[in-house]
Amino acid sequence: MSRAPTPLDYAAWRESRLGRITERLEREVILDLAGSVARRRVLDVGCGDGALSAALAAEGARVTALDGSIPALRSAARRASESRSELELVAGDASKLPFDAGTFDVVVAVTVLCFVSSPREVVGEMARVLKPGGRAIIGELGRFSLWAAWRRVRGWLGDTTWRCTRFWTAASLDALARDAGLTRRREKGAVFYPPAGVAASVLEPLDRLAGRVTTLGAAFGAVDAQKPGA
Repeated sequence: MSRAPTPLDYAAWRESRLGRITERLEREVILDLAGSVARRRVLDVGCGDGALSAALAAEGARVTALDGSIPALRSAARRASESRSELELVAGDASKLPFDAGTFDVVVAVTVLCFVSSPREVVGEMARVLKPGGRAIIGELGRFSLWAAWRRVRGWLGDTTWRCTRFWTAASLDALARDAGLTRRREKGAVFYPPAGVAASVLEPLDRLAGRVTTLGAAFGAVDAQKPGA
């Protein structure tokens, strides 16, 4: 299995112009699909350094942030303190979530399935801990994009992060959600520009427009799927 990014990787990424713009667009997609989360119980699976968890908390959500990496959780704790976000931090396995069934209103997983060995189990667990009528927001690295091609080449050249990474389409994420008993509501894409900071700066406004109509060619795609019930 490929190496999942570490807090140091996230920090270095955000220091670059390409990283700042790309992460901003990806987060906008997730928050848009999540909709109003004020006063809702939200689980961020594979929270990493807690950037998305803190953003959800800023929207008024009661956030539980889970990760299997202790260094990542320490970084998330620092971020929560700096941003004055109230996060419940939990160490745990995404394929065996340590929560009762029907606990959360929204479960979010961003760039998690690309690095795990059992994506079907992870989505099944996300569905299990959702309340009836709750929603799963899954964001992943797009399969048919310039970024995916670039990352595959890097993997072939020995980069351990990208060597065995899975890339996804909206249809393949939809199939996982259906297998877990969820029904897709919406999908969105982002990051249609090539992996270069200048291109990102110039094309950022057009990227938002493209993401409203298609996920084809997007380096990042996300689906919003709902659990049947009230």
